[in-house]
Amino acid sequence: MLTLSPSCSVWPSLRRVVSAPGAWSSSRVGNAKRSARRAYATVAEDTFRIPLIDFGKYRNAASVAEKEQTAQDIVRGFTDVGFIYLNNHGIPEETVQKAFQKSAEFFQLPIDKKSELAWRDPRANRGFVQIGRERVTQSADAEEIKQLREKAPDYKESMEIGRDWDKTYKNYWPQEIDAPGFRRTMLDFFQTCHELHVLVMRSIAVGLRLDESFFDDKIHEQYHNLRLLSYPPIKRQLLCGEGQARAGAHSDYGTLTLLFQDSVGGLEVQNPRTGQFQPATPIPGTIVINAGDLLARWSNDVLRSTLHRVVAPPLKAISDTEGVTPARQSIAFFCNPNQGAEISCLPTCLVPGSKPKYPPVTTEEYIVGRLKATYV
Repeated sequence: MLTLSPSCSVWPSLRRVVSAPGAWSSSRVGNAKRSARRAYATVAEDTFRIPLIDFGKYRNAASVAEKEQTAQDIVRGFTDVGFIYLNNHGIPEETVQKAFQKSAEFFQLPIDKKSELAWRDPRANRGFVQIGRERVTQSADAEEIKQLREKAPDYKESMEIGRDWDKTYKNYWPQEIDAPGFRRTMLDFFQTCHELHVLVMRSIAVGLRLDESFFDDKIHEQYHNLRLLSYPPIKRQLLCGEGQARAGAHSDYGTLTLLFQDSVGGLEVQNPRTGQFQPATPIPGTIVINAGDLLARWSNDVLRSTLHRVVAPPLKAISDTEGVTPARQSIAFFCNPNQGAEISCLPTCLVPGSKPKYPPVTTEEYIVGRLKATYV
């Protein structure tokens, strides 16, 4: 269990825990008590494990101590790996499946219908993105990204949806006759995901020894992005190029990303210690959640914004020399602070006498700057 002294910052306490040999290994003798509290999933290496968190223990906690235990597990997951699986999160499975169904129906529309809703502006960050238009990467150099896009574009299409009441930027919706129930389903799902974001951020606040409601007035504007993703089947030969992937290695920009996966899989997470990518296998009923760049900056890198990518799942043979990947769907809810929120080092994440790693930046400045370089 992670113990934080009331008289010190979070940073040194966390780093002592995660640097202890075997601190995350559930296979060691004598760890039965720890294993009973927390399960692990998806990892090839003994020292790299994405924790499986029972969020019901936080949502239904009968005491502050119960909340603190789960909050510390969540913060430890983001400190050591940058990713967690969240179970018993409170979003009904039928709600998730309905969103997947309506997403699939949208991507089955003719390309001319979808192209009418094309993404146009990084400040709006709304609309349909066709295959090859985006190239996610850690680079912020527009020319380098252009070259990467030409050489190995991301083989996926997406639909970007923001808050629907924004006075400046409007969502692009298909006609109801073309996609019945799509708009209502996505607006409801957007709100559901925001509410979970608030709860998880409260748990992070508790784990960082802040007031539980610390982030509430910094994320209430719902400056988020709901991204529907479709990865069409692709032949092996198209995946053989250097740097080619379904979605290249990148970190996310905001506070948290809530990722809903289908059973096909393909998400890989980089081990921060070895640099190797390892699969984040889908676990039914869970949400994969990762910390984004702005949360890492807020926490002075106490919480990791970890590189991840989407690779092609195993091929299905269609001839002696050729194979094709199955189609894949996912839904990502990119959670962000308020548009004008200043992201500067949290008081509990700074070692006394040291300086913050990053200068203050607003949410809009950071995210728009990254998006401008990402799209053609």
